[in-house]
Amino acid sequence: MSGRYAPKSKTPLNCLKAFLVGGAICAGGQGIKELYMSLGLGDDDASTLCSVSLIIIGILLTALHIYSRLGKHAGAGSLVPITGFANAMASAAIEFRSEGFVTGVGAKMFSISGPVIVYGSLAAEIYGLIVLFFLK
Repeated sequence: MSGRYAPKSKTPLNCLKAFLVGGAICAGGQGIKELYMSLGLGDDDASTLCSVSLIIIGILLTALHIYSRLGKHAGAGSLVPITGFANAMASAAIEFRSEGFVTGVGAKMFSISGPVIVYGSLAAEIYGLIVLFFLK
């Protein structure tokens, strides 16, 4: 009975938007890598420069307030790991810059990204131990 008064779920539309935007970001990253490879760089160098380029693009879009508007519509699709991480770091730095470089920018930037770094490092160590002991 109460189901007819609840708003209709937008989950399918939100999933489609997230898929399309996340896919577009990834496809753009692949295009950037292919561009670097067409300039004569090897796979490793092109991959590294692609990552750096995506970080710079994410920071610029955050500074221009474009990334937040994209996130409102794309949801999780805008959280593609490298650009989403760059957005999180840059938005915290921008928001707390008035509090100074150490207590504002530095402290707030890493309070957001710190857990990602800690758990990412922990997962890498666990994976390394699994490979060392079980897949050798």
